[in-house]
Amino acid sequence: MGSEPRARKSALAVNLGLAANILLAALKTAIGILGHSPALLADGINSTSDVAYYIVVSVFMRLARKPPDHEHPYGHSQLESIGALVVGSFVITTAVAIFWNAVNDVYDLLVGQGDFSGAALGALGVALFTIALKIGLTIFTRRLGQQTGNAAVLALAYDHRNDMFSASAAAVGIFLGRMGYPWVDPLAGGLVALVILRTGIEILRASSEDLMDTVPGQSLAQQIRDLLKPLPAVKQVEEIHAHRFGPFLVVNITIGIDGSLSVAAGDRIASQVEQILCENIEFLRRVYVHYHPANASAAQLTASPGSDLTPSR
Repeated sequence: MGSEPRARKSALAVNLGLAANILLAALKTAIGILGHSPALLADGINSTSDVAYYIVVSVFMRLARKPPDHEHPYGHSQLESIGALVVGSFVITTAVAIFWNAVNDVYDLLVGQGDFSGAALGALGVALFTIALKIGLTIFTRRLGQQTGNAAVLALAYDHRNDMFSASAAAVGIFLGRMGYPWVDPLAGGLVALVILRTGIEILRASSEDLMDTVPGQSLAQQIRDLLKPLPAVKQVEEIHAHRFGPFLVVNITIGIDGSLSVAAGDRIASQVEQILCENIEFLRRVYVHYHPANASAAQLTASPGSDLTPSR
């Protein structure tokens, strides 16, 4: 996918999510207060925080599109992972605040200091509307995140899914609260907070791995080995190191070849390795190939009898 289509799809995901959360933040907060529903109010606070970090993410994504320069030869794509890190931090902070407020409400009801007689029917309707909207946004944003490989967009898809679960908990709490169990509504707010917290931790884990170059995983390393296995000139794949720059990868690989080949022949093999990997691994931006004479015993095990060690270009 080209950089411009990728940028447009990423911006679409952010702008659509921002518009939806502005609507939901106003609606859930107002109805949560007027309809006397702690669970819906907690969900409204969650949507309000969503608006704040959607704005932050949009800023990071615009900065990530800046072209490479002298100090950043690989571009600024890692700002997308930093944007995801910001999302995770906002999510966790929101979860702690909502949980603390829910605990206070449940305690007040249990000791007889709270006054809660059940939420209005409109609060239940808003919660159900939120569930339907967030299901659609989760599916759509996740699809865009997978197409673009944008960590920030994928984090927003997780957040939409999180909102869907939290709205479901709020709907259950509101319904049971109206049935005569007033403590269930604020308790649902606490459960909402735990779901939000789990999502925030997952976003932080994924974005931190990106920034700390936690690649290649077993799947990527095996994919590289499988792609190079048909090349008889490559006797060994000794080391694979990769660095992530936003959605893109730069791979450093060490291969063993026949030590009797010329430098020019080794260069042709390295070029072929680079071409095969770049053509078959999505988001692979560059490959650096280091080659040296293969270990004799390993070469005997991996070489095919009578194979041509010099590949054609």
